[in-house]
Amino acid sequence: MTARLSIPAPVLPAAEMAPRVLLGPGPAMVHPRVTAAMAAPLLGHLDPDFLELMDRTQHLLRYVFQTDNRLTLPISGTGSAGMEATVASMVEPGDPILVCVNGYFGSRIAEMGRRHGAEVEVIERPWGEVFSAEEVQAALRRRPAGLVAIVHAETSTGALQPLQDIVDVVHQEGALLLVDAVTSLAGIPLLVSDLGIDVVYSGTQKCIGAPPGLSPVTLGTSAETKLERRRMPVATWYLDLSIVQRYWGPERTYHHTAPISLNFALYEALRMIAEEGLEARWDRHRRNAEFLWEGLQELGLGLHVATEHRLPQLTTVLIPEGVQDAEVRTQLLREYGIEIGGGLGALKGRVWRIGLMGHSSRTENVELILGALRRIL
Repeated sequence: MTARLSIPAPVLPAAEMAPRVLLGPGPAMVHPRVTAAMAAPLLGHLDPDFLELMDRTQHLLRYVFQTDNRLTLPISGTGSAGMEATVASMVEPGDPILVCVNGYFGSRIAEMGRRHGAEVEVIERPWGEVFSAEEVQAALRRRPAGLVAIVHAETSTGALQPLQDIVDVVHQEGALLLVDAVTSLAGIPLLVSDLGIDVVYSGTQKCIGAPPGLSPVTLGTSAETKLERRRMPVATWYLDLSIVQRYWGPERTYHHTAPISLNFALYEALRMIAEEGLEARWDRHRRNAEFLWEGLQELGLGLHVATEHRLPQLTTVLIPEGVQDAEVRTQLLREYGIEIGGGLGALKGRVWRIGLMGHSSRTENVELILGALRRIL
């Protein structure tokens, strides 16, 4: 037999692609130590050395989440896989849930809830604003729900949602709280157990400082109980936390072939967080963000989110009138090798999103983007 399809035109090998300064909404840059970890020899997913690394990874994830939750593990999939795993595992057909939507990713949670058969109620705030505990409580009293979902750090808007009062009213009304911490974990304070959050999912490609492809999740005891007492199996097999936890637990029951190299990278990134210390890491993100905000304002650029609710790791910059969004981003990429993000949804064409997350959150990167914008604008 002869091959019928032609060989595609050659492209650059991955190792020869031009390096980028990743200052967008994600992925962020990774430290050379993390990159080197991915080059370690592969192990089998049940190799004793890899199983030990799994245990250590869970221990470090509990430190980053600031929790002692037993069910704490990285889902093999991106942050959206963590979102779907937690929604699907916490929701059964007909369950009433409340989703707080003030950006793109809140809308995605609501859509996943609908697809898994939940009766979804949505409350909304303008993109860039945050919810009050009173709004959430009023919604739950109008229509009780067993689960409330909210985004801690809305990547589409750059808004930081306060959580403590929300947790309190959700529990007072007899519900569990599910929190999207994809952009917040390891970049700003998130004390899962002290706050009393029931379910949290995140992603590895932002403030954790690893490549995309894994999604850390953690469930408290009330959420575990809900998972155990389901009337029906979770609708998705691969993302069923009741099954996945058996692979990450002492049983080591085969579930899937874990992405070994990505787990090596995550483990090294978590080691680096522990070496730096969470408080120092939070402070670094805050210092660099304030440096960026001051510099942007000196350039005459406005910021979309009010200071008190602004994310240190993701800044939404208002595009000046008469300036072409895509042209500036293209020039940044071609002339400086800098990637920033454009707006999503309601903010498309209105803002740029500048991320200072993980290894990208460095003073020299702030100086670079400010200098490049000064010249281009």
